[in-house]
Amino acid sequence: MKVLLTGANGQLGRCFQDRLPAGWQIMATDTDTLDITDAARVDQTVADFQPDLIVNAAAYTAVDKAESDAARAALINAVGPENLARAAQRARARFVHISTDYVFDGTSSTPYVETDPTHPLGVYGATKLDGERAVMRVYPESIIIRTAWVFSEYGSNFVKTMLRLAAERDQLSIVDDQRGCPTYAGDIAQAIITLAGEKPAEGVYHFCGDREVSWKEFTDEILACAARLNLLASLPRVKGIGTDQYPTAAQRPGYSTLSCEKIARYGIRPSDWAGALDSCMAKIA
Repeated sequence: MKVLLTGANGQLGRCFQDRLPAGWQIMATDTDTLDITDAARVDQTVADFQPDLIVNAAAYTAVDKAESDAARAALINAVGPENLARAAQRARARFVHISTDYVFDGTSSTPYVETDPTHPLGVYGATKLDGERAVMRVYPESIIIRTAWVFSEYGSNFVKTMLRLAAERDQLSIVDDQRGCPTYAGDIAQAIITLAGEKPAEGVYHFCGDREVSWKEFTDEILACAARLNLLASLPRVKGIGTDQYPTAAQRPGYSTLSCEKIARYGIRPSDWAGALDSCMAKIA
């Protein structure tokens, strides 16, 4: 299997490379080696490498910054995936594109399924949805995986932020009225690898953690794990607050739990995020 990976230095990209099966050949690219917004460059790279599988893990993920940087977010989240999908179609390569729970508005009270109406609340979610639509328009045989609340031992993420703040402060005020499912990037990577070995139907799939929590509850678990690993000299008090007490440039969905029943048809279980949190934080330590 020859794999072209974009976003190689991100959380998912790094985890994907860690789990690459023996015998697979990979071209791991980042913004310096492959600008996915450059259609000609994408076409040439795919034509030269002739991959069997293209995995797009590249994205503009700065949710708040996207509100004032919409043009750049659209280039990376919509134009880039379209370029990759078109090149994959020409090469007859499988194409897997990663999307987000932020395509939903969070007004549901039950886990979102793939066919639920989308209604993004901000620029980030809107550009990711535009990317989904562009991919399916130019290459309907593509696979789109929506995921949520991604963390890992790599890069910047909520787990690392909480550890840093916990070392600096005696009290943390964390939003307690937004609910979703943390997802370990390594489990997303494994889901992609599993799908690549199957012949899944084209279209959208949801993949996330196996248990719903609020950001405050997630923080509680992070700190409990930190205590077990002796990562902090002392633990701060964690206070739950409402979204209205923590204003941000971009509006977040209040509820973004995803149903993983569709992807489970291929033997892929939801991410055991609590178990992954232990191993992830041990690696951070």
